[in-house]
Amino acid sequence: MLVHLGWHPLSRAPPFEQGATCSGWKRSVQGSCPMAPQYAPSLRSRLAPLLLFLQIGFVVIFAFCIEIESNIKADGTTFSSFYPEFQDVNAMVILGFGFLCTFLVRYGYSATGFNLLVAVMAIQWAIILRGMESWYYRGKIRVDLRSLVVAEMCTASALISIGAVLGKTNPVHLVLIGLLEVSGFVLNEWLLQVLLKVPTENSIMLLHVFGAFFGLTLTWILFREGSLQPFEKEKFDRQTGLFSMLGSLFLWMFWPSFNSVLVDNDFPWRKLGAVCSTYLALAVSAVTASAMSMLSSPRGKLNPIRMQSCILAGGVAVGVSMSAVRQPWEAMTIGFTAAVVSTAGSQCLKTHMLLAFECHDTCAVLSTHGLPGLLGWLAHLLLQIKACDDHTTAIRFAVFHICTLLLTIAVSLSMAVLTGFLLKWNLWRPPQDKKCFDDQAFWEFPHLAVNK
Repeated sequence: MLVHLGWHPLSRAPPFEQGATCSGWKRSVQGSCPMAPQYAPSLRSRLAPLLLFLQIGFVVIFAFCIEIESNIKADGTTFSSFYPEFQDVNAMVILGFGFLCTFLVRYGYSATGFNLLVAVMAIQWAIILRGMESWYYRGKIRVDLRSLVVAEMCTASALISIGAVLGKTNPVHLVLIGLLEVSGFVLNEWLLQVLLKVPTENSIMLLHVFGAFFGLTLTWILFREGSLQPFEKEKFDRQTGLFSMLGSLFLWMFWPSFNSVLVDNDFPWRKLGAVCSTYLALAVSAVTASAMSMLSSPRGKLNPIRMQSCILAGGVAVGVSMSAVRQPWEAMTIGFTAAVVSTAGSQCLKTHMLLAFECHDTCAVLSTHGLPGLLGWLAHLLLQIKACDDHTTAIRFAVFHICTLLLTIAVSLSMAVLTGFLLKWNLWRPPQDKKCFDDQAFWEFPHLAVNK
């Protein structure tokens, strides 16, 4: 019977491998097409129509509702001074976050390619959402470099969350996550500004906390029964680790611009303070993360995967507390504490979260962004109370500051639950366990066998 079907026991794949559809197997037997695994129709019938529908819709909205801001200085100083910062943030979002997740051996193409795909879709959506108020009052949404930067920072929150579910989802999932999380983040920013009068830069800098809790809730809802054991292809080696370290270096270099880009140019001393504080916090966290990584290693060696995340903890923490940092030693102390907390979290929490809460955090976003973000929020609270002249003002600020965090977490968890249950529909065809963390599930490699 096997010979009649054209299959030989020494061939590379059986005639009906688990995961292949019946119709695909029958067509392969007839010779009309190669054997197609279950994921093949997912990209054709779901991803392509979704992307085309969304992009055409965005083009139509931009055509009728959006125009380039024309009220700029005649000498162009605003553009020339802001464009370098825009480039820095853009490099962080595209290169930094993209290469940061390439540590997985067989998921490098997907980590960088899907990061770009989600980023460009989410940025367009963020521009539209953040311009709704302008459209309501003026009839047009005006776009300038600042609005592009803010849209990219909103998108960074979604890219953080994607790190928690990386490798276990398909591109359709990731696009939906990006759009829904950006919607939730813009809603949270609007609520903070309307209800609690939180400044724009402070509300946006909570993106680390928002993204981390969103991603953790999402990966908890999408938990796979077999995830208590390590995935077969969830591995890293020296070459992929080197590319991932390159992403960390991009983020480390450009993080001062990321934290200072929203500071008003009318107060140059504040922008200079933000840049210097961020750089000092990053420097201290890099040194501390190296020491902590060596101390936590049984053999007394540096752990590259752990280090590349923890060296960024200082930038995350000082960014959340930026408006309250006044002295260099304060930024350095925040960077030191953030590195210690992040290293301890990456050492223990990832395994404990998996066993205790069935939460598989692929890129350890809790220890990289969540814990340093919470530490930065706490540092902001303590430094601001220290600067208050009377107890009444201090108590009032503490109440509002606590409400800011609670509201942010509440919106993040609510949107994550909504997104998680939407993604659990079999309509989106999630990848099988054996296809997780594998580029071949989504990318074409002509020199490789189809079912390797």
